[in-house]
Amino acid sequence: MQYELLSSGSFMMLKVKLENGESIKAEAGAMVAVSPTIEVSGRLEGGIIRGLARTLAGEKFFFQQLTASRGPGEALLAPALPGEIFAIPLDGRTDYLVQKDGFLAATAEIEVSTKIQNLLKGLFSGEGFFVLKASGLGTLFVNSFGAILPLDIPSGQELVIDNGHLVAWPASADYSIEKAARGWISSITSGEFLVLRFRGPARVLIQSRNPHAFAAWIADMLPRSRS
Repeated sequence: MQYELLSSGSFMMLKVKLENGESIKAEAGAMVAVSPTIEVSGRLEGGIIRGLARTLAGEKFFFQQLTASRGPGEALLAPALPGEIFAIPLDGRTDYLVQKDGFLAATAEIEVSTKIQNLLKGLFSGEGFFVLKASGLGTLFVNSFGAILPLDIPSGQELVIDNGHLVAWPASADYSIEKAARGWISSITSGEFLVLRFRGPARVLIQSRNPHAFAAWIADMLPRSRS
């Protein structure tokens, strides 16, 4: 399968070229346009239990499967949120975890499941108790809110990241959750509250905008009803 990232900035689209018989899985509703040779269908991958687990991780119950069943063709895919798309090549050895709403598509060989975080990380990471896990040999496509920036953390070094700016990170990455400042009051009043300290080596993808902060801003702008 060949692919191309179209446009730039916050309104990117993914263009895939499928040979006869090839397929790609995508987030439900991601299809923008397809060739007449492409068949679009819903697929419950992994059974009902895994489908329910994906909903707990913030994704749809069904995947969208696009298959070149009547000859080669092309498909255009786009995420729901305004942001960039980033391709992550998976080598079959390193799994990646993906934040809520961060999964866009994956080649057919990639298995998309869920991972249960421990209690502390589930409560405070901003991603909940379940996150998506992508494994296998192929290409994973993630999307962000705003721009995506890959950060390479060398071995022996650390990087502190705001929890609302994570997109994807290796499942093997070593990280802990901490207060943004020394004290709880300072952490809350700073507007950051909690952060994640990653220890290298690791490549972590971050997004330039925080969807939780944006949602709070929208809510603050809405007119309030008078009682």
